[in-house]
Amino acid sequence: MTAPADVPVRLNSGRRGPGRDVAAELRRNGIGDVDDSVLARALYSSDASLYRVVPDVVVRPRHADELQGVVATASGLGVPLTMRGAGTSIAGNAVGTGIVVDVAKHLNRVLDIDIEGRRARVEPGTVHAVLQRALAGSGLRYGPDPSTHTRCTVAGMIGNNACGNRALGYGRAADNVAGLRLVTATGEQLIVGRDLSNENATLNGLRELVGGGLSTIRTEFGRFGRQVSGYSLEHLLPERGFDVASFMAGTEGTLAVITEATVDLVPDAAHRHVVVLGYPTIADAADAVPSILPFNPVACEGLGARIVDVYRVKHQAIPEYPEGKGFLYVELAGEDAGELAARAEAVVVAAGAIGFRHVTSPIEQAVFWRIREEGAGLASRVWDRPALAGWEDAAVPPERLGDYLRDFERLLADHEVHGEPFGHFGDGCVHVRIDFPLDDEGGHRIYRDFVTEAAGLVASYGGSLSGEHGDGRARSELLPSMYSPDAIALFGQVKRLFDPDDILNPGVLVRPAAVDADLRTLGRGVVTAGHPAELGLRFAHDDADFGAAVHRCTGVGKCIAGPGPTSVMCPSFVATRNEKDSTRGRARVLQEAIDGRLVRGGIVAPEVHEALDLCLSCKGCASDCPTGIDMATYKSEVLNQTYRGRRRPRSHYILGRLPFWARLTSPVAWLANLSLRVPGLAHIARWVAGVDQRRSLPMFAAKRFSKAVRGLRLAASGTRPQVLLWADSFTEYFSTSGGLAAVRLLEQAGYDVLTLPRSACCGLTWITTGQLDEARGLVRKAVDQLHPYVLAGVPIVGLEPSCLAVLRTDAPELIADPRAAEVAGGVFTLSELLARTEGYEPPDLSGMSIVVQPHCHQASVLGFEADMALLNRTGAAVKRLSGCCGLAGNFGVEKGHYDVSVAVAESQLLPAVREASPGTVFLADGFSCRTQLDDLADVSAVHLAELLAT
Repeated sequence: MTAPADVPVRLNSGRRGPGRDVAAELRRNGIGDVDDSVLARALYSSDASLYRVVPDVVVRPRHADELQGVVATASGLGVPLTMRGAGTSIAGNAVGTGIVVDVAKHLNRVLDIDIEGRRARVEPGTVHAVLQRALAGSGLRYGPDPSTHTRCTVAGMIGNNACGNRALGYGRAADNVAGLRLVTATGEQLIVGRDLSNENATLNGLRELVGGGLSTIRTEFGRFGRQVSGYSLEHLLPERGFDVASFMAGTEGTLAVITEATVDLVPDAAHRHVVVLGYPTIADAADAVPSILPFNPVACEGLGARIVDVYRVKHQAIPEYPEGKGFLYVELAGEDAGELAARAEAVVVAAGAIGFRHVTSPIEQAVFWRIREEGAGLASRVWDRPALAGWEDAAVPPERLGDYLRDFERLLADHEVHGEPFGHFGDGCVHVRIDFPLDDEGGHRIYRDFVTEAAGLVASYGGSLSGEHGDGRARSELLPSMYSPDAIALFGQVKRLFDPDDILNPGVLVRPAAVDADLRTLGRGVVTAGHPAELGLRFAHDDADFGAAVHRCTGVGKCIAGPGPTSVMCPSFVATRNEKDSTRGRARVLQEAIDGRLVRGGIVAPEVHEALDLCLSCKGCASDCPTGIDMATYKSEVLNQTYRGRRRPRSHYILGRLPFWARLTSPVAWLANLSLRVPGLAHIARWVAGVDQRRSLPMFAAKRFSKAVRGLRLAASGTRPQVLLWADSFTEYFSTSGGLAAVRLLEQAGYDVLTLPRSACCGLTWITTGQLDEARGLVRKAVDQLHPYVLAGVPIVGLEPSCLAVLRTDAPELIADPRAAEVAGGVFTLSELLARTEGYEPPDLSGMSIVVQPHCHQASVLGFEADMALLNRTGAAVKRLSGCCGLAGNFGVEKGHYDVSVAVAESQLLPAVREASPGTVFLADGFSCRTQLDDLADVSAVHLAELLAT
């Protein structure tokens, strides 16, 4: 979204902050990737917690020597240093002043796998899922698996002593650390591990501290599995072998920096059997845990019905749950499926549930686990107010969990806040998001009072303030509620031994920051240059509040994981691996623009434009983000605010108004096509339109669809059901073959096919370029034309997914007309209509291989389930690609976006082309997807209508 030279909008996101002297010293010391821009500082100002702490400098070290150099520079300057992995820390462990170090960007390799020794050696930024993929086929896995396993880093897991869903079977991070390479704030390099003697001055000093506090450590530490709060000094006891590597797990980057980790690997079972149990309440579910644990589950997870309901609203088709308002997932693992089935039956008998389901299909199990893994994001949208982290990780002995939850519910009611518990019930660990009114008068006091009382409650149950997330800024101040003064004193002594100048992650665990210091606001309103602005979109789901919309993002970071088998988010991050190109990074910058203290100039600020520049408007986040972020919509609003009443980039006038120019050109399409084949004229045309010179230009249809269809359609019978085939602008002016095939197909399916007497443009290209006033007028005209058919009960079929998605979701956002919502409910994809058409049978395509690239809006807005069901009925071998093709309408053809567009295509689409066998059919309903295949791979893809109309 960087403005072309002819646009008088100053987009300078290289503004520097107070860390310029620190940055200069880092560069002098040979550190390459150092960034003290306002943009970078905004991106890293928060993690997945409630806290906002703006760093002076962000560093992304490229190798271990650079990481050591960063530590040395921080120590030499006396500047705080905070380590950051995936940035998904929920307790505020990964934010800090001074230097924030992002190890995920470059230090992310699996260095060695020892199958016989069952160990792996990794760099600190290695992502959990990357390690698991490297182990595929070995029969081994890394045991701990947090819900963020698709993006969390191994060193981050060790720093927090992460556990995850299957800690019952595989243990915590602390239980799986074989060895660590560390550098302390004083520059000392340590190699620690359970197989090493661990002898040097610092470690000998640590041994002496432990020796002087044996009675405190033996009585207060290691009382149950999820006692993660504070330093886990029990690992240093003589009878535990003075295991410094395991002790370092959970120290939250306050004692040393991990430069390399060696972790244990465990056998991965051949079979898994999940039992889903239903109970009247979530507390009743917790009561059943002690009766289930004797059956040795690898996981026993709790989940409330409200979270499932939020997921159902977003995804509609979900697996069937048993009766109940509180659920347990009990996973059994082993080598004998029959033995697992028998054990599962015994679990059902012992569990006392009011309903149950056995789930043995790996595909269905994956959906159940996805719902559980997205619990943190889903739980944030349960109540009228956004629900927040802050008190989300307490743990009590499992046998006391039910009573604890009942007392916790009373505590919520006493403070007039709400939360829906979920979590690792087999370990007694409870996650919850609470709708703290932080932006209300007295909101911070309500927060402080609640967490203080909650700490007392969990301590009264013999529990831990943290069960796996660490204490961070959210709980460190509260540690005296569960530890004695002697234990707190030991923490301080250990800190002084390793980090005497309090360089590493200050304010955490020792000399803690106040729990209500640096709380970030939730944001309200939208500002441009300090003034409220009239919105172009309604933001109906966020009370017409742009600020509330962008603050949906809580930082859970699913967008940095890359697309799953059927998802899209986030293609630009997959291509660049830059935080600014993730959904989360963009949301952070928008939040800072609303806040106004760091990013100034409101949402038209240069930092906002740079963050949004590579957003493809794919709407993947609208479906895949658990919190419901819709960055495409936010980008449209930003462009609307920036250019309303001002001169726009050239591409907005040409590509952004493409249907208008296509309509004007249609009568002389042959001449236009001839001109575009002349190299010099094509070069000028691309320059005028703001198109990259490496792109081809699409040809206009020789005869527009509405004219071509007149000689094709059969006469209406008057007895068959009617369907309106809505010809979008791409079908009308460019790709008419799909439209004509659709007419034949629908008539074969038993319909009388109607078309509109005049074209009705949905305004898509105006929306994506932020020309919302013009788009509103076009949408209103389209609704005027389409609504009578909906009123008459005639289904409307659209062929271009992006245009159909406008009618489904964008039209009600643009106009406050109830007819828009009615039209949204009356339009269908071709596959949706055929699925409900009685007697329709697709052609037999047995023996055919099909690679299908769903359009992003197809996957994210419309849903692709009906398409896959229809394709599977044909008997063809169908391979569905995930992710984005990379063209995304005008994005991929605009100057400055070509390389990223190709990189996105290389993530899924182009490899599929290269791997395809001869004769493979490529199916793509999106005009953009077909254009990208033709442009980059010389592949002619077909529309679904063309495939089926045989």
